[in-house]
Order: sequence, then structure tokens, then C-alpha cells
Amino acid sequence: MRTRGWPDPDSGSPWAKDVTGIEGDVLLVSQFTLYGRLKKPKPDFSKAMGPDRAQEVYQNFVDRMRAAYVPERVHDGVFGAMMNVELVNDGPVTFILDSGHQGH
Repeated sequence: MRTRGWPDPDSGSPWAKDVTGIEGDVLLVSQFTLYGRLKKPKPDFSKAMGPDRAQEVYQNFVDRMRAAYVPERVHDGVFGAMMNVELVNDGPVTFILDSGHQGH
């Protein structure tokens, strides 16, 4: 929520505003099942978190995001469902946030 990824429209200063500063919306997409590796010719998800615990962790994250911002601006899909997500990547960069690489 505090990553400054947008310019200030008044000063033109890059990297000046976070999502709250531009009053943007947040889309959360669960990707627990994407933690897989190729084992032989098919994917293996044995190292992924189990679905019940994963849903609990994901819902906790959604709740925390809504508590930290305007709840109506935080959107999510249906956990475990097939979803088609389209987006327009507005900017010169994509941020990849990975909790397994803290401090880097």
C-alpha cells in the first residue's frame, strides 16, 4: 500500500504517490496453486500450501488490506476459481512482491 509507484500529477515528480495517494483501486488475485514445479511432463504442486490453510491465509490478507485502506477499493476474486483477469499495466515497471525474499 505504501510503495510509491505513481507520479505526482501536480509536480510531475516520479515515484511520488502510493495507491492511497492516487485513490486507486487494488485487485488481489490468489495464486497459491501456482507454487509448482515441473516434475516430468506435468506440474507438481506438492510444495504448495494446502487449500484450506491457503484460503485462510489469503482471506486474512484481504481483510488486512481492506482494514488498511478504503474497503470498497480493495477487490478480490473467488479463491480457487478459474478466473480470466485482464489488466492494463500503467507504467514503465512491474513490481513483484515475494514474501520469501524479505530484505532484498
